[in-house]
This record gives sequence, C-alpha cells and structure tokens, in this order.
Amino acid sequence: MRITVILSLLISLSTFAQNQVSVDTIKRPSVSDLNDTLGVARFNESTLADQSEVSITIYNNNLALVKDTRNISLLPGEIKLQFMDVAKLIKPETVSIRSISLPGSLRILEQNYEFDLISYEKLMEKYVGNNVKLVNFSNQLGFYEKDAKLMSYTQGRPIYEIEGEIYLNHPGSVVLPEIPGNLIAKPTLVWLLDNNQSDQNIEVTYLTNGVSWRVDYVVVYDDKEHTMNLDAWITLNNQSGAAYTDATLKLVAGDVNIVSANMQPKTMRGRAFALEAADASGVRQESFAEYHLYTVPRKTTIKENQSKQINLFSAQDITVNRAYEFRGQPYFYSQRISHFDSQKVASYLMFENEKENQLGIPLPGGVLRVYQRDNSGALQFSGEDRIKHTPKNETVRLKIGNVFDVVGERTQIDFRKVSGNVYESTYEIILRNHKEEDIIVDVVEPIYGTWTILDSNHSYKKVDLQSATFSLPVKKDGETILTYRVRIEQ
Repeated sequence: MRITVILSLLISLSTFAQNQVSVDTIKRPSVSDLNDTLGVARFNESTLADQSEVSITIYNNNLALVKDTRNISLLPGEIKLQFMDVAKLIKPETVSIRSISLPGSLRILEQNYEFDLISYEKLMEKYVGNNVKLVNFSNQLGFYEKDAKLMSYTQGRPIYEIEGEIYLNHPGSVVLPEIPGNLIAKPTLVWLLDNNQSDQNIEVTYLTNGVSWRVDYVVVYDDKEHTMNLDAWITLNNQSGAAYTDATLKLVAGDVNIVSANMQPKTMRGRAFALEAADASGVRQESFAEYHLYTVPRKTTIKENQSKQINLFSAQDITVNRAYEFRGQPYFYSQRISHFDSQKVASYLMFENEKENQLGIPLPGGVLRVYQRDNSGALQFSGEDRIKHTPKNETVRLKIGNVFDVVGERTQIDFRKVSGNVYESTYEIILRNHKEEDIIVDVVEPIYGTWTILDSNHSYKKVDLQSATFSLPVKKDGETILTYRVRIEQ
C-alpha cells in the first residue's frame, strides 16, 4: 500500500515537472559574476527591507511622485548600488537621490534602469547554444539525468543536442547552471555612486505612471422630503507595478503641464479646487504652487493591482430640487420636418453648493450615483451623472434619466424660407403629465444663428445667444400646449 502511494506521488510530480525550468536548482550569480555594465567591482544592493518610510503623491492622468527613504550601509568611495523594488512603470529620467543623514556626501556618477526580467522564455533564450541538464522525475522514461545542449528555442519549442542526436521537445525538467548576469528578478535602478559615508539615510524620488485617483459620490435621495445625503470617496487605482506599504498619501488637483514625447506641452486636466475638511480627522487641504494638495491624515497601504477607496467627506440633509426638461435640436429650425422621433422628458436633481445647504465646499469632478428607497424601504439605483469641478456657491445639476409619466410631443406646423439663409418655423409642443402632482417642465430650444421669436403663447427666457427656455407648468393628469414662431438667420 505504501509503495503504491509513493509511486502515485512520483507520477504526479512527473506530470507537473515536465518541460519546466527548475528555478530552485539554478545557481545564483555571485557578485563577481554579475553583468557589471558600469565597470565597478564593489557592489551594494538595497531592497524594501531597508525602507524606513515611503510617501506617494498622486496627480491626474496616471502619474505619481514616489519618495522612498531607506537606511543603507554602503562601502566608501566609488561603488555600485542596485536599488531594487521600484515601480515597473517608473520614468527613469525623473530619478533623484540625496543623502538625508549627511547632505552632499553622496553623488550619482552614472545611472542604469535594468528591466530585462527573469522569465521562462528569457532564461531559455539566454541559454541557446549552451549546455543544460535534463532531469526526469518519472521512472517511465528510463533515465534520471542527461546532459544536453540547447540548440534553439523558438515559439516555446526547444531543440536539444544529446549525445550527437537532435531531440525536439525532449521530456524532462530543464536545469540551468546559473541565472545569466544580465537578467534580474524585478526592475532595478543601478547607480555608480561616489560615497563619503558608510551608513546612509537616503531619499530616492521618482515619477511613475500607472497610479491614478478620482472622486466618486454616493447620493441617497429622499423624494418626499426633497433632501439627500452625500458621501464623497477618493478612489485610488494602482497599476504601477509596485506596492506602497504604510505610505503617506497626498493628492494633487490642478492643471499640471507635462511635455509629451513630441516635445509639445500637454496639460493634465483637473481644474484646481480647494476642500475644507469637515473635521480634524478628515483629508487636509492646502494650496501648493498653482494647485491644491490633499493629505490623507493616516498612512495607508496601496497594494499592486489594487483599487482602494478613502472617504473624502460626508454631508446630510442637503436640500434638492427636481427639474424636468424637454430639449430640442439645433437642426429643427432650418428645414422642413414632417416627423420627429420619440422625444423624452428628462429628470434632473439640482442643489446649491452653499454652506447654508450643508455644503459650501468645492466639489471635485466625478460621477454621482443616486439611490432612492422604494415603498418597502429598500434602496434602489435610480441613475448617475458626471459633474465637472464645481466651486462653492454654484448650482449642481444631475441628469437622472427620462421620465416615464411625462410625455412630450413636437410638431412643426409651418416652415418657410424667407431668403437665402433666413428661415421661419412654427412649432407646437404638447406636454402631458400623468404624475400625481403638478410639475414645471423647461422646454429648452437650442437655436443657432441670429434668431427672433416672432410670436408665442408662453413667455420665454433667453438663456444665452443660442438658447431659449420656456418654463411651462403642467398640472397632474393635465396637459400644456406651447406654440411659438421663430425666425433665424444662419
């Protein structure tokens, strides 16, 4: 019984080990064996084990500034330092290093960024033309170990020379004598340094892509009280290829100018805004250069390939108004139209961003998701909209969706061309309200060009050069008819 179990285990191990590169048996290169591209013999390395502090400042458009502080024992004089555990999407040209313990005692002479990482394919490709060892863990193949020469490795298919014969896809695990010196396990900064002190507390700063932040809002709306509760969340997304453990986190909002590869300046969108924290435990805000800097009061860990949320602020009992809108299109006024596709009346929530309305703080741009309670008291998703950065004392307007119980119909009852580019149109708009309450519907007509409303049975407001708005009361289970004639010159 014991023999049977052992044989079964060996067969399972054989199946797993077929055509695998044995990593555990690879001989690690010694310091002298490393590919010394900088031509230096004395070698130092630093990993996250040396890290004493890390901070990350996240900008708009997938960019972050990392400050990595480490305590390192260094050889004096001209030395080589491998600085490991940096972000895979690092921008090497932005790296700077300084000594905190003794400013001026450390100077960079040369810098390399090594990113030729260890993988099955890389190891096999590097050993083409060299001797390897094939190890068999299955008694069924009739050998345990064979010396071989890797002749070729293309598209995952190895070709070996064994005892003068050529083998295609020979079974067995491939054992390599050592890791090639020009392959590394993870992205690494390699410096040639001039060092004047043995124990250094250094700060390494660099920019990396792959880290972003945005603001998401959760709104719970009470349609009976016409109030809402608002929670704002910072959402972080880390795809930079590194983790940041117990990091000091800061966020920058503003139009940071970036020079792209073609040397044309590119502005990272995200209009500067200021936020006053609700209490001492909240996110702190300060002005920084032409931007605003937000510091999260406690340290946080941002794992690699992680999305994390942190509360920005909360506000309750915000007064909200509901609005309804029936909107036209600019092309309505310069042509004859016999039929209009189905048009919907849209529903909006509007609130004032004022201190008297429990807010009065600049709102970062983001998506607001609105929830309402049904008759059973359960929350249901009722719509979402994206807002731009909104200063305090401004109105926020959210489109929630189209209204089921309010119907709008449009008919062009007259059209004529007055001259080459002058047109007159007459429209009839019928609004029917099947809700259990009286409402007001704003009929918004975008009229491009020079226009004049010649006749109308309802008053209107000229909102801007290209818009006229009719605010029409519609009683419950009733209808309102708007008729107007407009002349435009395009």
